[in-house]
Amino acid sequence: MSDATFLDWPFLDESHRAFAASLEVWANTTLPEVCPEDEAHGPAMDQTARRLVTALGQAGFLRAAIPAAHGGRAKDFDVRALCLGREILARHAGLADFAFAMQGLGSAAITLFGNEQQQARYLPKVGTGEMIAAFAISEADAGSDVGAMTTKAVLDGDHYVIDGAKTWISNAGLADFYTVFARIGDEPGAKTLAAFVVDASTPGLSVSERIDVIAPHPLGSLKFENMRVPAANMLGKPGDGFKVAMSVLDVFRTTVGAAALGFARRAMDEALARSVKRKAFGSRLADFQLIQAKIADMAVAVDTSALLIYRSAWTKDTHGGRVTREASMAKLWATEQAQMVIDQAVQIFGGLGVISGMMVEQLYREIRALRIYEGTSEIQKLVIASKVYEGLTL
Repeated sequence: MSDATFLDWPFLDESHRAFAASLEVWANTTLPEVCPEDEAHGPAMDQTARRLVTALGQAGFLRAAIPAAHGGRAKDFDVRALCLGREILARHAGLADFAFAMQGLGSAAITLFGNEQQQARYLPKVGTGEMIAAFAISEADAGSDVGAMTTKAVLDGDHYVIDGAKTWISNAGLADFYTVFARIGDEPGAKTLAAFVVDASTPGLSVSERIDVIAPHPLGSLKFENMRVPAANMLGKPGDGFKVAMSVLDVFRTTVGAAALGFARRAMDEALARSVKRKAFGSRLADFQLIQAKIADMAVAVDTSALLIYRSAWTKDTHGGRVTREASMAKLWATEQAQMVIDQAVQIFGGLGVISGMMVEQLYREIRALRIYEGTSEIQKLVIASKVYEGLTL
């Protein structure tokens, strides 16, 4: 990390400092073997993603994604460890961050709403990397507007029959199980949604397509045709689906900000090195005030993002409950500021910055999706405003 004092911040305790130090060593020594650069973006991407999950599990880092009762670090989640994990891994390799994050996001509903049997079946193997998890909520016409979901689950005896489709699903085709959201009644909106844990081998579930995006990750669409899921696989109660989804995002939106911070830190380090090395008009780029102004803006963006992210994570870890306002602020600010930092890094590199394969060019592609997934920047502003107004007498 470029900020040498970062790990001394009061938001982090000794266990988190040890976690960060251990992961940094692992990322520097083991990660290049597990995730070679040429496999992070090519045909071998799926196999590399699988190796990453296995390696992270064997090294013990996925324990941050599951509760202590099943081998994890904390009662529910260690959000600060999740954020440290995403920040450090994103700084090294976007695919490594993806593999780490999806284990938590894909299994979070089981941690928060699953019964003992459901938790015992899935969570230990999520923590060891033996099972890959996925979160299936988005649809072609139901992204930000979750209430527009059309995937339907109809009760038939002791099973629900699910028909519909999901898209933009991370780990589609790789996952061993999916947290699937569906409508269980005819009433529109969010009140009749439910969440189910669905094994990937369930008849009627298929991967209808794979989706190629600018920063390659395993992504695809799912189709459900007469898919029979035991009623016992429901997470929480009928109608709890929206609450399940928002509770999961309440935790993981903060970690999206942490991934953006990791990308921004790497971009700033690259820009600093380039500005010292590159000469123009007889002077180093670093000697020009316009470049110094860019570096100053980048440094402020990095530090303010970190403060918002670890405030949110610390609040969740120490006080519990919902941190919707803090999480939305952290995600909004960190992702928007990381986009600015990376764009300025590309500008400092000049023509080299837009050559395919250059680190700042890769970062430019990696950051863009973070302003969209798990709630767009526009949605975050609406959420923040609603929380600011909450409780006021107008």
